[in-house]
Amino acid sequence: MTVNTSAVRHRLGRLRWYVRELTGEAAYDRYVAHAAAHDPDAPVMSRRAFERSRTDAREGDPRDGFRCC
Repeated sequence: MTVNTSAVRHRLGRLRWYVRELTGEAAYDRYVAHAAAHDPDAPVMSRRAFERSRTDAREGDPRDGFRCC
């Protein structure tokens, strides 16, 4: 039985994309691309600052209610 490495590689790539979207990992990459496209000279937040900002925005939204975890 032969394994089509191209098909396996494609499926693993799709799985990686799905997991990154599901966990929110890709959000920082989208932010960096957006920031570079709209103002290339503007400073870009570090990943840590970006995640802190996202967390603060989520916890500060009164529509979502209090979320401890």
